[in-house]
Amino acid sequence: MELAVEKYRVKDEPFYLPVGKEVELFEASYAAKLPVMLKGPTGCGKTRFVEYMAHRMKRPLITVACHEDLSSTDLVGRFLLEGNETVWHDGPLTAAVRAGAICYLDEVVEARKDTVVIIHPLTDDRRRLPIEKRGTVLDAPPEFMLVVSYNPGYQSILKDLKQSTRQRFVAMEFDYPDADSETKIVAKEGGVELSLAADLVKIGEKVRNLRGHGLEEGVSTRLLIYAAQLIAKGIAPVDAAEVALSAPITDDRDLQRSIREIITTVI
Repeated sequence: MELAVEKYRVKDEPFYLPVGKEVELFEASYAAKLPVMLKGPTGCGKTRFVEYMAHRMKRPLITVACHEDLSSTDLVGRFLLEGNETVWHDGPLTAAVRAGAICYLDEVVEARKDTVVIIHPLTDDRRRLPIEKRGTVLDAPPEFMLVVSYNPGYQSILKDLKQSTRQRFVAMEFDYPDADSETKIVAKEGGVELSLAADLVKIGEKVRNLRGHGLEEGVSTRLLIYAAQLIAKGIAPVDAAEVALSAPITDDRDLQRSIREIITTVI
């Protein structure tokens, strides 16, 4: 199993710039064997933070991108026919428990409610995973950690997490970094000068102010980095900003026009 899990190790340290006490809170939660919920808008660094912590703590990281068709069988495992034999194959959650890995359920609210229930025994003092199809129960080792994320501002009432699930986690709030931190992140990850990164961040801040005025989501840090990477590859800054910061977040022509005005004013 140790050899199989080696592919899940984060070998190179991801670039992550702490903006608060999130590192020490995560480490304390790990030491106390507590499951963690990361809450925040799309593209604000939740996944990068988990990768950074997995590398920092030298633990394998198994990530599951949750979706509405994700079943408990997908998470736990299934029997498959191989030749004349029926062979059990662990799902990612079971593999993480066996290996003492960090299991990261990204956008957990997208999964079906009957699927989410399967994680409940892992999130209290039992720390156990029932494998009903095998009639067994798997005890999680001390090294195992369950982490989930979701974007509370984007979910409808029908897709919100039930209180019976929410109150099993300690929750850490994430948001877009402050301007100075975000500028350093965009410059580093995008491969551009600080002055250009600062202009992109300024655009991002102004576009985020349009939330509530027809825009559901603001520009994420991820999109600012995409714009910087395009510029670093020789694309004109205005063109890069348009395809990375305007077109992806809205189809509304008036909003796109407003965002273009912001872009051409700043750059």
